[in-house]
Amino acid sequence: MSIVPLPIFERDADPKFRDAMTDEEIYARLKPPTSIVVKFGRMKLVGEYPYRGDAKPGCGSKLVVRTFRGVEIAEMLTTTCSNSGCGKSVSRSEMLDYIENSGGREYPFQTNGEVLRVATVEDLNRATACADKARAALGRVRDLAASLKFPAKIVDLELTFDESLLLVYYLSDERIDFRDLAQLLAREFSCRIEMRQVGARDEARLVADYERCGQHCCCKNFLKVLKPISMKSAKIQKATLDPLKISGRCGRLMCCLRYEDATYEELRKRLPKNKTRVGTPEGPGIVVDSKILVQLVLVQLDSPDGGYGREVAVPVEDLMDPNECPKPGEVGGSDPLRGMSPRSVKQKLAAERGEKLAKQDRYREKSGGPKSPVGEAPAAAAAAAPAPAQPSAAGEASAVTGEGATKKKRRRRRKKKGGGNPADPNAPAAQGGATPNIAMGGADRDDGDDGDDTAGDDADDITDEAGGDAGSSAADGATGEPGQPGDGGRRKRRRRRKKRRGGGGGESGGAPPAPQA
Repeated sequence: MSIVPLPIFERDADPKFRDAMTDEEIYARLKPPTSIVVKFGRMKLVGEYPYRGDAKPGCGSKLVVRTFRGVEIAEMLTTTCSNSGCGKSVSRSEMLDYIENSGGREYPFQTNGEVLRVATVEDLNRATACADKARAALGRVRDLAASLKFPAKIVDLELTFDESLLLVYYLSDERIDFRDLAQLLAREFSCRIEMRQVGARDEARLVADYERCGQHCCCKNFLKVLKPISMKSAKIQKATLDPLKISGRCGRLMCCLRYEDATYEELRKRLPKNKTRVGTPEGPGIVVDSKILVQLVLVQLDSPDGGYGREVAVPVEDLMDPNECPKPGEVGGSDPLRGMSPRSVKQKLAAERGEKLAKQDRYREKSGGPKSPVGEAPAAAAAAAPAPAQPSAAGEASAVTGEGATKKKRRRRRKKKGGGNPADPNAPAAQGGATPNIAMGGADRDDGDDGDDTAGDDADDITDEAGGDAGSSAADGATGEPGQPGDGGRRKRRRRRKKRRGGGGGESGGAPPAPQA
């Protein structure tokens, strides 16, 4: 993928669009800012302080400022005047509007202070040394608190840039007496001691680093006002109610649940409540569930018999008055197959196609033309019933799937009367060897269903084809070549008659024994 520079950046980089001035010339024409917005301290307090220096700092510069706590190192955020070369400068009215929308009086904003100078390398090294000194003294402070049985947890320490103030942050849910500990710490470190009580969220702001999302904790990065979060926000957003998954480093509900709470609340007002009756293009029903982000409602439709029907997902825009929607059972909209299972759709389409072909056949019969390839079978039977099996080479008609006992009986009666394949109307019923079969009367009676032939009968079929049957040659000559339709049924009946008489036709397949002289 090729990298294409954006025209707007190319324009800014082109000197001809900047009155042929270099960056140094542009920077020289700027005036030093008169007011600077900075953030300082471990709690990331924000202040707007005047500046009277000659340097022209930009966003992110380190400054030495005097605050209500003492001299500290601060980071420049922006300026509130027009005398600045940073494109991120804001006006004072915009800054005040931002503070009002971010918490108002609760926002940690200070104005009683001054920006002294731009921090040098020596100032930054000294600030790092103060931070290391406070980190090393944390263990000593905790030991002194334990010796006095201080009923709170020492969270963190903060030492100002001029080492005139040591701030001690402790975690406690109740107000406690800390005067003894403050006096002991003042003698230990020879500076002014300030005790600050913090909560669980402020503790995470001081000591936490990353959250489960992989980003810096919001309270440590940019949040200044930590408002409480209710479980209602998690329920509206359909988040899991497992405390381990919706709690942050502080043990409270995550602050990010509040970011989209207003959007979810606005979208939720557009959806009907559960168990309310609504109307849809497919009929009236009762709301079972709803999805806020996709704005879908799961509705259980009323069935025509008065019970509960199927469930459909309907967009909130398609909901209507239940008294004005189609009645239960009526298909609404332009899609008559909506909501049907795939099997029902196939059956319905096959039935419609069969009806169309049947109409074409009736029209062709009247006009004298050929019929459709489907044949004369009804449309529904042609679509639903499988094709019947073809007869075997030996002439035995196999049973059709789904035939009843009545059809089997009729087929057996046709075999008794005419012999051969009942499906062949041209079979020679009264020629050659067929006449003796009819004259036998009760001896020619079938033993039951075709499937009742024993293993011996099957063996007779095999040996009869291999060695030939002595009594079947004349019949074969009369009825035609072996294997023709109707030949297999007559041979079966002859073998059964021979078995009853005891006249051969066994497994050997040879001729019957000669009579004794």
